[in-house]
Amino acid sequence: MSFESLGLMAELLRAVSDKGYSVPSPIQQQAIPLILEGRDIMGGAQTGTGKTAGFTLPLLQRLMETTTPQNGRRPLRALVLTPTRELAAQVHESVEDYGKHLPLKSTVVFGGVSINPQKQKLVKGVDILVATPGRLLDHVGQRSVDLSKIDILVLDEADRMLDMGFIRDIRKVLALLPKERQTLLFSATFSNEIKQLANDLLKTPALVEVARENTAAESVTQVVHPVDKVRKRELLSALIGGNDWQQVLVFTRTKHGANRLAEQLNTDGITAAAIHGNKSQGARTRALADFKASKVRVLVATDIAARGIDIDQLPHVVNYELPNVAEDYVHRIGRTGRAGNEGEAMSLVCVDELKLLKDIERLLKRNIPSITFEGYEPDPSIRAEPINKGRGSRPANTNRGGRKPGPSSQRRNGQSSARNGNNSNNGNRARANAGQSQQRGR
Repeated sequence: MSFESLGLMAELLRAVSDKGYSVPSPIQQQAIPLILEGRDIMGGAQTGTGKTAGFTLPLLQRLMETTTPQNGRRPLRALVLTPTRELAAQVHESVEDYGKHLPLKSTVVFGGVSINPQKQKLVKGVDILVATPGRLLDHVGQRSVDLSKIDILVLDEADRMLDMGFIRDIRKVLALLPKERQTLLFSATFSNEIKQLANDLLKTPALVEVARENTAAESVTQVVHPVDKVRKRELLSALIGGNDWQQVLVFTRTKHGANRLAEQLNTDGITAAAIHGNKSQGARTRALADFKASKVRVLVATDIAARGIDIDQLPHVVNYELPNVAEDYVHRIGRTGRAGNEGEAMSLVCVDELKLLKDIERLLKRNIPSITFEGYEPDPSIRAEPINKGRGSRPANTNRGGRKPGPSSQRRNGQSSARNGNNSNNGNRARANAGQSQQRGR
């Protein structure tokens, strides 16, 4: 099947060709014709499946088909809500790329940056707005945006927005929208809360699903490496250095842990940067740009900050610490193996995390292969210690759509640190590669 067969207009086909795409992904094949028909959509797709283009392309065409001459400020007709700043920026980039041959105007708004430049763009008038919920409501409060003419609403990564506590903000936004509109809801998982939200929002929706609920991408090779907590950093440095990995996304549970690990890796001679909610938007943007440009080999991220990181050929994802919530594991490893590429996801698991590992395997309905590296065998005399989940097990709405958290929030988050260990790197002593590993049955 080709993009031409989906019924897209010439200007959009030209933009798709400019990006080097010729064959639509499964989610695009299913979603685009339905959206062009004006249907509401409930879409289930893993990250990296081409979901963004799956709704952006038909959205642009629908707006072109209903464009009428306007006197004065052009009305806002399409709204895309996303949970994080990074994802908002990524979606807006796609809107600009695919709409570059069309006369439509768009902008993006999120917290962490000055609101005034955003207001200036909105006041001039745009057709499409990509926004995080909190900053959108800021603009509503300052009367810089009018949502009464919205024809198309997109809720992207709706599961994450609910996880982050945005349901109240979302409902406030919905109350300002016309009842007669087209609504597109996309989610990687279909929890009961998502199904309830869909029931409230969608009118006889078409279900578009290209991956089973709560499953990991089949193109991602998964493996567990048992190791004591105090030796995780040493093993990570040996893996990166010994295998000459040039682009690695590493996940920690906490912001403090991300900062600490990035500093330790830099001390080991491995360029690294941290990205999390307490970083300024400028710092997060620079870190991500440096990582994409291979100026930084390792990007250490927390779960929330990593949403929206879109790198087509990211080869390696490492769970330095397993997530408190099993579903987040699926989101993490979905950063690799994107767009049909192969990817590798490995987890460094200490005795404290064995219960978290069981929860993940129960969700996946299978065991993850375990390989213990010679010289890094866990000490059987070490007993498991409780993991301080704190508020991180399900983030509360402490940072509405990318707003900077207040001092109290920073103190709370800072109290839960990942004990990464202070051992110096002994990469020459421990050559970590699969050839010297031994398979341990589980």
